[in-house]
Amino acid sequence: MKTKNLILIVILAMVSSFFTVAGYNYFANKNQVHVFGVNPTNVKFASLGRSEASPGVTTDFVTAASITTPTVVHITTEITPKRHPSQNYDPFRNFFGGDDFWNFNQPYGNQPQEASGSGVIISDDGYIVTNNHVVADGDAIKVILYNKKTYDAKVIGTDPSTDLALVKIEATSLPYISFGNSDSTKVGEWVLAVGNPFNLESTVTAGIISAKGRNINILKGKGSIESYIQTDAAVNPGNSGGALVNLHGELVGINSAIATPTGSFAGYSFAVPVNLVKKVVNDIAKFGVVQRGYLGVQIADIDSKLSKEKDINTMNGVYVDTVNTGSAAAEAGIRGGDVITAINGVKINSVSELQAQVANYHPGDDVTVTVLRGEKEKNLTARLKNIEGQVTMMKKDESSNFSSLGADFRNLNSKEMKETGLNGGVKVTKLYDGKLTRNTDIKEGFIITKVDNKVINSVDDLKAALQNKTGQGVMIQGTYENYPGSYFYAFQM
Repeated sequence: MKTKNLILIVILAMVSSFFTVAGYNYFANKNQVHVFGVNPTNVKFASLGRSEASPGVTTDFVTAASITTPTVVHITTEITPKRHPSQNYDPFRNFFGGDDFWNFNQPYGNQPQEASGSGVIISDDGYIVTNNHVVADGDAIKVILYNKKTYDAKVIGTDPSTDLALVKIEATSLPYISFGNSDSTKVGEWVLAVGNPFNLESTVTAGIISAKGRNINILKGKGSIESYIQTDAAVNPGNSGGALVNLHGELVGINSAIATPTGSFAGYSFAVPVNLVKKVVNDIAKFGVVQRGYLGVQIADIDSKLSKEKDINTMNGVYVDTVNTGSAAAEAGIRGGDVITAINGVKINSVSELQAQVANYHPGDDVTVTVLRGEKEKNLTARLKNIEGQVTMMKKDESSNFSSLGADFRNLNSKEMKETGLNGGVKVTKLYDGKLTRNTDIKEGFIITKVDNKVINSVDDLKAALQNKTGQGVMIQGTYENYPGSYFYAFQM
């Protein structure tokens, strides 16, 4: 009897537990539907893969990676410091903040240094695009392909203003990348970064485009163009010059920089848009130098402060502060106070975007500039000019030799000639990143009086003296206004 009662009690307990759990689940689910307004039968979790809302969009990283990795190369550059020990002492260096003034252990020419980066093959016969800073001042450049084969490389040309370079290896039937269209990329779009960070070859990382037309003020040279594609794909030292590609495996940018307080990836990376890359490398291959068109305007981004100050009725476009006399903009009828909103139909919302769009064209090209003047929109045609104010293409000797110095020059005025006792000369008014700053200790204010013992009285004399010096050593002589005596600086063109 006791046994039967025990079995009955156990059965009743189990039945009671079943109904308790069932009731709890019923009311819990009922409350969930009521509170969140969600029908459980319609709930779908987010997933990587084909989107139900957009059947044509996938996040298939495998396909893009397999297409891209064979086209991305590893580049090593051997750099020999060119400063001679006799040049190490400079009476001005201590006053101008040089940190190696008393560094007697500084390496000289017999101690080469090695740098490394990435590059992207853009033709089957061995043309490779990379960053200028990867190959700049390199004495020996080697390219290691995806299949581990190593080639000596030759620099065809560089463009410090965009931090791009074109190099070539002697090879055929190479895999090469297809160009995409960076203008059509969208914020939020998936991209892959492919390169060789920390010498880890053929590394692929994924992220999204987080901004476009970004200017981070990393290129200090005159006429520098920064209109980067910003992504959150991990990019580290060694990725420079590598590929940023879309999910079709098409090149949309060349990875160039990171925003970081540590030197390693900290969340954002920046790539030169491929449309600008195409223009630069095609110019280098065809002309030996980038043929850049200029509008000739001083412009500013529009913000609430400028809008109020200048009574601007829009927050779109860029504000034209000044139009240079005789420039393409002046001849087109663009005025100070205009707001440029588009170039050839491509909308413009920042200074960096305007610079990048104009940089896609050559001197002599006609572009349609859309401006807002008060309440009226106008389409004006501007014929772009080169940096010398002409509509013709620049010769390699006219452009690359002089601009690669990285400086602004002007003729001495009459007052300066009287004070210095000189009959003429060329004053260095501003220094940028270039041959002078990399290879000499020259300072702003230096007055050039001779090049290779040839008298220099004007900027035209300086240009003529350097015109045929590519690959040769150059000695410039001059003085400083407040420091008597002659000073000599030697470097290679």
